[in-house]
Amino acid sequence: MTVTTSYQGPIAVVSIDNPPVNALSKQLRQDLLDAVVRMDADPAVEAVVLSCEGRTFIAGADVKEFGKPPEAPHLPDVVTAIEHAEKPWVGAVHGNVLGGGLEIALGCTYRIAAPKTNFGLPEVKLGIIPGAGGTVRLPRLIGVEAAVDLATSGAVIGTEKAKAVGLIDAVVEGDLREGAVAFAQSIIGLPKPQPISLRAAPQKDGDFWSQAESSVRSKAKREVAPLRALASVRNATEVDFEAAMTFERSTFLDLRASDQAAALRHVFFAERAAPRPPELQGVPAAEILSAAVVGGGTMGAGIVAALRDAGLPVVLIERDAEAAERGLSNVRAIFDGAVKRGRLTAELAADRLAGVQTSTDYGALTDVDLVIEAVFEDLAVKQAVFAKLSGACRADAVLATNTSYLDPNQIGAGVKVPARFLGLHFFSPANVMKLLEIVPTATTSVEAVATGFALARLLGKIPVWAGICDGFIGNRILKVTRAQTERLLLSGATPSAIDAAMRQFGMPMGPFEAQDLGGLDIAAFQRRAARDRGEAVFAPIADKLCELGRFGQKTSGGWYDYAPGDRTPRPSDVVTKIIAGKAGDHLAGEWDNESLAEAIIFPMISEGAAILDEKVALRAADIDIVEIHGYGFPRWRGGLMHYGESVGLSKVVERLRQLSSKGLSAAPSQGLVRAAASDSFDG
Repeated sequence: MTVTTSYQGPIAVVSIDNPPVNALSKQLRQDLLDAVVRMDADPAVEAVVLSCEGRTFIAGADVKEFGKPPEAPHLPDVVTAIEHAEKPWVGAVHGNVLGGGLEIALGCTYRIAAPKTNFGLPEVKLGIIPGAGGTVRLPRLIGVEAAVDLATSGAVIGTEKAKAVGLIDAVVEGDLREGAVAFAQSIIGLPKPQPISLRAAPQKDGDFWSQAESSVRSKAKREVAPLRALASVRNATEVDFEAAMTFERSTFLDLRASDQAAALRHVFFAERAAPRPPELQGVPAAEILSAAVVGGGTMGAGIVAALRDAGLPVVLIERDAEAAERGLSNVRAIFDGAVKRGRLTAELAADRLAGVQTSTDYGALTDVDLVIEAVFEDLAVKQAVFAKLSGACRADAVLATNTSYLDPNQIGAGVKVPARFLGLHFFSPANVMKLLEIVPTATTSVEAVATGFALARLLGKIPVWAGICDGFIGNRILKVTRAQTERLLLSGATPSAIDAAMRQFGMPMGPFEAQDLGGLDIAAFQRRAARDRGEAVFAPIADKLCELGRFGQKTSGGWYDYAPGDRTPRPSDVVTKIIAGKAGDHLAGEWDNESLAEAIIFPMISEGAAILDEKVALRAADIDIVEIHGYGFPRWRGGLMHYGESVGLSKVVERLRQLSSKGLSAAPSQGLVRAAASDSFDG
């Protein structure tokens, strides 16, 4: 059974045990309803404690029911039954009290919590809103401002803040269940507090709501659910409780069936599965208790900071004392910046920095568990580093290269015990970006791969298994994006029009704005290396800009012009003339935002299908994760490949054939054509 009852005198302890997170399954909902009836019918019971076994209180809905029609008993009825029970219910909460779990707690007469408990309504992150009174009861209990913040952001708050805003009545420092029973005994005979549903909701004027809407809209970035959650909280302050519940439930059911909810559910499951791929089930990972980084530049310093944030002691290796000091200074700047932004205290920053040891001697690495190389993107330089590491490190130490484009097979060709060598492609800034591409070589052991995934979990990153090709998953697709944007420039589009179209699609910035921010010289170096390898690279305009020294914002000119001290992009006459000179007899098209976005996104989908076909990516969802977390693809579209399926893969193929017939894109990949036959990448 998911719900059992024990008794301590007049106190009944109703205990939920539905591992792993006590999710609100249909059976659990029914068992809770039955428990309310039993407790009310038992004259020996004077108060009820509701608690959960395991590491958490109810952490939300049962993910197995996501995407399916709701089944009775419905959660609002369960919450109402608890709230209007004859006997007072004391919710004893710990771990995560999220979504429906928080709504159940709101139905309780009292709520007491263990320290370090998390409370929240994360539904908006799944494209829905609370559906069992979260937006209706919450403002009646904690006030409108706090309710708006929780309901529209999906953020969690801890025990201290929950107590401060009135969400919980007490904090139990010792044994939670014993404390809850003692609390329940103390309220026997006292008047039962008014149920939250019968309390008046605080009122706010129109200015408050207009400002709240503006703030939520800005943060939502075209996600619908946060604004609908705000509307439900507002409605709860303007109509009676029953009407407010009807409005909330109707909104919940409407959003539950929406495309955005389907897309966000897809991302939720993809992110949930990513850290533990089925290919590694049962494979042991090496324990990582210490680490080293070779190279203290921008990327290396970011990796050091990420390792220190995870609590690992780090040795930073550089070629000489001056470079080592620069590397440490780069790490210090990261922690100082975190202090200025309020993300770290000065004491914590000092502690993080103190855990970094610098050295020019590879002999300092004799006992580290993991070494990550982050030196210049040059094959010979990297090979020389691993020749030294092979002689200096333990035979079982994991050795990893951070490379964006080079072949890890070649980088690690001379490594002794090659089974412990692999690629770990961090994204910059490495201490911020959550994506980590894990790239095994032909000789990497499955245990080393498992260790890479374990490291990702330790660092709080989302890992993706990537095969070896030029650019792996993400940067290979990025090359297609950049080539496609240049084709469009030669066909009548402008940088500003393309950037506007991609922002309208949902990207945080346009492709040309992004290149100017990061620097055109980085991609130029990669193109030169690719041409040296005999590869054809299409970038006629970008190459010309680099010849002129236009590398972006840092040179006051790239795809756009920039005034000194001003990052506002301005159309450039220089760029316009270069485009005109390169366009020649290219066919000019008539472009609007939708057609421009299709002409960029659809070739990316085609390349993603080729990546799947070649087994460079194991799953379409892995590509979605890469694009969302590495390149800013909008979550609410579900990622690149999910978006292709939602549009219809047959439509993508047809449109690409139209574009390719005019020389405006490559033909659809064979992988895409095959997937279009079933309109799914899963066959």
